[in-house]
Amino acid sequence: MTAFDLSPPSDAQRDALVAGLSADERRVLLQHGTEAPFCGVFLDNKQDGVYGCRLCGLPLFRSSTKFDSGTGWPSFFAPFDPAHVREIRDISHGMIRTEIVCARCDSHLGHVFPDGPPPTHERHCLNSVSLSFTPNGQAYPDPLQRGGAEAQPAG
Repeated sequence: MTAFDLSPPSDAQRDALVAGLSADERRVLLQHGTEAPFCGVFLDNKQDGVYGCRLCGLPLFRSSTKFDSGTGWPSFFAPFDPAHVREIRDISHGMIRTEIVCARCDSHLGHVFPDGPPPTHERHCLNSVSLSFTPNGQAYPDPLQRGGAEAQPAG
C-alpha cells in the first residue's frame, strides 16, 4: 500500500493544473499523444532522483530503475510503486499495446512493453513531457497541497 494519496484531483484542482500546461504537454498528457523520439528533456538525465507526473506530481519512477533502451524515450524497468501507474489495453494505430497512465490523475505517460532488462523484463517507455523530476533530497512537488508523503524529500 502506498503512502501517497491516490484520490483524483477535484475538477477545480484539475482545471488549475491543466491551465499551467503547454500545448505539447496537453496534447500528450490529456490527448494520449506521443512526443518525437530523441528530443525529450529527460532522455539523457543522469541525476539521482524521482520522476513524477507532470500534471499532479505523483512519484512514478526512480532514477535507479532508468536504463538506455535505445528507443529515444526515457525508459524504466519498474515503477516507483506499482499502485502509482495504471495499465490500459491500447488498440490504437493498428497495434495492441499497454498504455500507462498516472493512477491519480489519469494523465497519459507512455506504454509498457515486455522487453526490458531484469529483474522485471519490463520497459516503461515514457514521454518526457509527461514527467517532472525531483532530485534526491529535495521535496516532491505537491501541487494538490496534500502534505503527508508528498511533503517528504525524494530519495
